[in-house]
Amino acid sequence: MIPYDKRSGKIWYNNELVDWADAKIHILNHGLHYASCVFEGERVYDSKIFKLEEHTSRLFYSAKRMGITIPYSEKDINKASNEIISVQKIENGYVRPMIWRGSEMMAISAQQTKIHVAIATWEWGSYFDPKLKINGIRLNISNWRRPAPNTIPWDTKASGLYMICTLSKHEAEQQGYTDSLMLDHAGNVAEATGANIFFKDKNNELHTPIPDSFLDGITRRTVIDIAKSKGIKIHERKIKPEELKDFVGCFLTGTAAEVTPVSCIADNEFKVCETIIDLNESYQALVRSN
Repeated sequence: MIPYDKRSGKIWYNNELVDWADAKIHILNHGLHYASCVFEGERVYDSKIFKLEEHTSRLFYSAKRMGITIPYSEKDINKASNEIISVQKIENGYVRPMIWRGSEMMAISAQQTKIHVAIATWEWGSYFDPKLKINGIRLNISNWRRPAPNTIPWDTKASGLYMICTLSKHEAEQQGYTDSLMLDHAGNVAEATGANIFFKDKNNELHTPIPDSFLDGITRRTVIDIAKSKGIKIHERKIKPEELKDFVGCFLTGTAAEVTPVSCIADNEFKVCETIIDLNESYQALVRSN
């Protein structure tokens, strides 16, 4: 795989199309040192960004929660996002808009820093190995927990929130797993390191945690709508880890993960059942129909 700093083409950077290698920032920027950075992850299907407007709206919400005033409108960012995938000739790929505070101040306070905006895009296939997606990925249970909602801006896509996700995923991979299930601050099931989670019971009903300390994913909401259209009952509720043994199916949802079956979480095994396969097929049909 080509390192991301060695790729070619253009990046939309502060309202200019900049050569990929020249899209640089100073090492003493506030975003790097104090996590003053928000971002989005978007998928391109057949040269069109899926749910672009929803992603941009969430980006602006995240920035507002972080006290960041974006120097462009949502319309500007939508236009720039479509422009850069056209310039880069992306057919099926990923888009990463980023907003961060600059280098004018180096301390906790950042009132006088410049706000920078960049949008990069690249061709990208499956987040998980396609073979693993067919058979289901394996998760461990992380020792790290999603923090209490009164300790962080939990409903934003901010860079600082992903530190424990990286730690959790690294630990999972070292143990031979693909990803990690994270619990919330109270010990309930929360999410994977970068995706929401669903469980299927013996009655073909779905259960998913209430997103009250982690991001309510756009893909999560889309899959809930698909399931409801099929007459599948959805239970959004608190789920205890000891309940995992009672479920027969499990899958993750996310912009990167799409709909990914799970074959086990620690010692709890699940089947890649027809319901999950059907939801995945319906999701794939939807993203390519817009």
